Amino acid sequence: MPNLTYLKSIQIPLLLAIVSVAFYLSFGYDLQRTEYSKLILLYVGLFFLFYKLLQIVKNDFKFLVFLSVVFRLLFLFSIPNLSQDFYRFIWDGRMILEGFNPYLYTVDSFIQNGQTPVNQALELHAGMGALSAGHYTNYPPINQLCFVIAGLFSGTNILGSVIVMRLLIIMADIGILYFGKKLLTNLKLPVHHIFWYLLNPFIIIELTGNLHFEAVMIFFLIWALYLLQKGNWKLAAIVFAFSVSVKLIPLIFLPVFFQYFMQKKHPFLNEPNAPTTLISRLLRLSSFYLIIIAVVALLFLPFLSSEFLSNYAETVGLWFRNFEFNASIYYVARAYGYTFRGFNEIAVIGKIIPIVVLGVTLIITFFRKNKTTIQLIAALLFVLTFYYFTATTVHPWYLATPLILSIFTRYKFPLVWSFMIIISYLAYANTNNTENLWIIGLEYSIVYGVFIWEVFIKKRMVQVNKE
Repeated sequence: MPNLTYLKSIQIPLLLAIVSVAFYLSFGYDLQRTEYSKLILLYVGLFFLFYKLLQIVKNDFKFLVFLSVVFRLLFLFSIPNLSQDFYRFIWDGRMILEGFNPYLYTVDSFIQNGQTPVNQALELHAGMGALSAGHYTNYPPINQLCFVIAGLFSGTNILGSVIVMRLLIIMADIGILYFGKKLLTNLKLPVHHIFWYLLNPFIIIELTGNLHFEAVMIFFLIWALYLLQKGNWKLAAIVFAFSVSVKLIPLIFLPVFFQYFMQKKHPFLNEPNAPTTLISRLLRLSSFYLIIIAVVALLFLPFLSSEFLSNYAETVGLWFRNFEFNASIYYVARAYGYTFRGFNEIAVIGKIIPIVVLGVTLIITFFRKNKTTIQLIAALLFVLTFYYFTATTVHPWYLATPLILSIFTRYKFPLVWSFMIIISYLAYANTNNTENLWIIGLEYSIVYGVFIWEVFIKKRMVQVNKE
């Protein structure tokens, strides 16, 4: 028998949840990304419902977990409608199962020669689009493993492969719930903060709905941070390497661990033979880095060749030298180039951006306190945020990592960004897929405004009030 008293107490949240179900079903099964007005209305509605649900029942942990899983399962049988990347995922997985090294061949190299090395090759090629088909794959080995699993369970059916990959992403989000809750508890932070990630429509739509494997990367990242908080640095290094082997982006975090390992008062001091001298702490930090590098290298080893290294470097470089989407500071620099040089200087700017990002990362590493786990996570958030502020390409799903990091801090600008970034899809509302820079300007004006308020103005006001 259902608990009638409990059901009565959650009548309004249940109503909100039912409306959310209807909106998610419409989003997953009755929406094209060119239907911009419908896309925005559904997203704004879902975000409002998400906010109200957390506001009303933020302490009903089991109910919110239930909703988090149900909302994801609604997408189980849908084909992603905002991204076509999944076609390449399926191709790579099936290539490996056929004995090919996916890093050595472009899709076009087969199709243009009339070869179909995998099942449904022509359909996959048409689905992924010319941009993906013309370049080498850039997905690291753990990500490739997910693609292989999809191929093992469904090697002849696209929807079947989609379902398998979606289940993997849902399981990763459940893992994020498990370790995220433990880390929040350990840091004495409100447990309901985890739902700013888990119930966020942005996460449900972009990761579960559109099959982006940031969820798997984040699962390993949060697990690694939890292990670090508990002092288990060796296992943390291995798990962190798994995160890098899903998406390369966590590599940007490596310098930031310096202070965390070099301090004298540290959770590691609870271990036998914990580091007390400067040399011993340096050795431990070096060992942490070496374990990460060794595990990542080991995972890449089955694919390793001189041709692989060349192809992979070329593909990664495209994100700095060729691709442009939803950028902010870069678009300002690009406009300067057009005005004073007469052409797009992305090749030049793309070389400068990594240097600037490295410089800011080192400043955050050495001149900001990163000794507690919360301070460390905030530093990771700032490093990644600065990178995305300067990047030439910021696809919506990239924001999943800043969002999850923010729940362990006092900063909410990634949450605001996760709401605003949906307007970047206006680029797909026209046949040329051209961006409206006024829309991009609106997005970043709000995001930068909240960022400046939280990081600079609000902090200064708190300091003045204390004085």
